[in-house]
Amino acid sequence: MNRISRRTKAVAVAGIAALALVAGIYGIGNRYGNAGGGCEATVSASEKLRGFATGDMAAFRMAEKPFSVNGLAFNDAAGAARSLGEWKGRTVLLNLWATWCAPCRAEMPALEALQKAKGGADFEVVAVSVDLGDDTKPKRFYEEVGLKDLAFHHDGKMAVFNELKKNSLAFGLPVSLLIDRKGCVLGVLNAPAEWAGEDARRLVEAAIGLES
Repeated sequence: MNRISRRTKAVAVAGIAALALVAGIYGIGNRYGNAGGGCEATVSASEKLRGFATGDMAAFRMAEKPFSVNGLAFNDAAGAARSLGEWKGRTVLLNLWATWCAPCRAEMPALEALQKAKGGADFEVVAVSVDLGDDTKPKRFYEEVGLKDLAFHHDGKMAVFNELKKNSLAFGLPVSLLIDRKGCVLGVLNAPAEWAGEDARRLVEAAIGLES
């Protein structure tokens, strides 16, 4: 698999301004996250990941404050309401993406490969499209690319992104958060990344191995 190019990463920066404008237009509804939320110990635990934030994962930064994401809400492929709290007991890589975001599209096959290689009872990649409106475009992208192992989720109001942005966890797309088994944020990467590579595998395995 080809590595994410520098040019593709640069496009992510350009997308931040556009995304911020859209977020400003649509605003933010209720608070979906939870500062603190019993996650104080996770901030200390996340420091054990610092040695794994190298190579392709060099942009990954550890949690700076306790934050629970159990309340973040979105829909599944059938349109049913879901929340991240349903994944408690598993380490999660939450990825927010959109079809209009070129770096997001480029890294989706790598996320699919990571899910295929590591997904199971202990870990899952939860990819959430934040395309505004209905889910027609992101579902069509899944079909075009042939994504089979990566479950489809959609947030047509950008509420998840806006909540993370408000708490200084998201600045543009794509954004990926590693979340422990209690639903607490371990760290975040605000850029596209080679999630199918060895650096990502080591980081994910270290996160899975943390006591939560």
